Amino acid sequence: MNRIDQVVEKTYGNYPEKVLQFGEGNFLRAFADWMIDMCNRQGLFNGSIVLCQPISHGMAQVLNNQNCLYTVAMRGMEDAEAKQNIECISSVSRCINPYEDYEALLDIARSPDLKVIISNTTEAGITYKDGCKLTDRPPESYPAKLCAFLYERYRAFSGAGDKGVLVLPVELIDDNGHVLERIVKRYAAQWNLEKGFIEWLDTSCHITSTLVDRIVTGFPRDEVEYFEKELGYTDDALVTCELFNLWVIEGDEKWADVLPIHKTPAHVIWTDDVAPYKKRKVRILNGAHTSTVLAAFLAGHDTVGQFMEDDVFKGFMNGLLFDEVIPTLDLPKRDLEDFALAVNDRFSNPYIKHKLLDIALNSCSKFNARCLPSLLSYADKKGELPKRLVLSLAAFIRFYKGEFIDGVYTGTRPGGTYSIRDDRDTLEFFADVWKNGTAQSVTNAVLSNESFWSGRDLTNVSGLESAVADLLSDMLKRPMREIVKEHSK
Repeated sequence: MNRIDQVVEKTYGNYPEKVLQFGEGNFLRAFADWMIDMCNRQGLFNGSIVLCQPISHGMAQVLNNQNCLYTVAMRGMEDAEAKQNIECISSVSRCINPYEDYEALLDIARSPDLKVIISNTTEAGITYKDGCKLTDRPPESYPAKLCAFLYERYRAFSGAGDKGVLVLPVELIDDNGHVLERIVKRYAAQWNLEKGFIEWLDTSCHITSTLVDRIVTGFPRDEVEYFEKELGYTDDALVTCELFNLWVIEGDEKWADVLPIHKTPAHVIWTDDVAPYKKRKVRILNGAHTSTVLAAFLAGHDTVGQFMEDDVFKGFMNGLLFDEVIPTLDLPKRDLEDFALAVNDRFSNPYIKHKLLDIALNSCSKFNARCLPSLLSYADKKGELPKRLVLSLAAFIRFYKGEFIDGVYTGTRPGGTYSIRDDRDTLEFFADVWKNGTAQSVTNAVLSNESFWSGRDLTNVSGLESAVADLLSDMLKRPMREIVKEHSK
């Protein structure tokens, strides 16, 4: 069978290289590069993307071997029906490895065509690493690479204001743009770079925070034959993902036309504050996971798709989102409800097998970040406890009922045992309180453990301790699904 580059024409990869992308992995290729390709197809951008490996080992050779052409298969539920969209991306010009050819990266810094820098170097990528030097080829950390790159551009164009760039990091850390800019300037100071460079960064460049949202499942190793038959070619860089996509970009909209992806059908929002959108994602999407999966797992379900086919748990989740979470958020109600409705389609995606035990990893910190703020905000606004979120808290405590067996903290549900994964201190705490504890004593110990709840003692929340203890006691006696059903009404 022919390779993709022997079948597909490289339509947009010969445009001027307007975008430099640090990161050639699955996520950006199925997200940002797909959006830019759409932009090119609509005649809005007329620019290609040059990819740069942020580490020494990566996809450069694989991509270059097929002329940087690849396929994105987007699959999921839309209007309650399974849907698949397959598109070939032809906007990537080449992929460079700066560890083999650093000069190729510096050449891009000197290019008058460059407009945008995008990065996804994992959450660990935007960190300061001591010892990075301007003379390194390349510097080790991504912020050091970026500082050296931008300084080369500043020098090449003598600080010209029109040669500034838009920098869009998508790494999943709070205020990713602000953190990146701060570290870049730290390197500039450490390297004794001139004041004019800092002024050029401030006035001519825009390093901004962003929020991204798309589940990317990567190369479909167990479906290679299906896709080869569907496509009629082989593609070693094929990437699969869900249909849903969202990119929220914080900054002045004057920068939006530099990369006009917001004019395409992609879901791109420019805003002066990304925080409300992050809260929406954490409280609704991530909160829906964390608040539902533990009870669903204890009731016998193993994947998100399974509990979404159970009317009891689907109804519980939707009641929790629409009646208890959305009333605590500040964005327009219609936006919040549309986002929550999209969660139903995303969780029902038949192409994604999301295991509940994987989502349950580190549930202690997840509940604190994703669910507790909604519970407390609801209680504060309404003067009463949100019954479904309270049940979720009780289910969290019940899920952590276990003991160490051969060094593995192990819980029990009807039909078998399961491993509970969290940091060692958390697991040892639960093993100790559950060893001889009652529902009441365990509830008190968990709710009063301020290290779990960002310094809060939850026994001070009116009525919470008794409500959780009663539910936990019930969960030790009756099937979880019966209890959830009663609280879904």
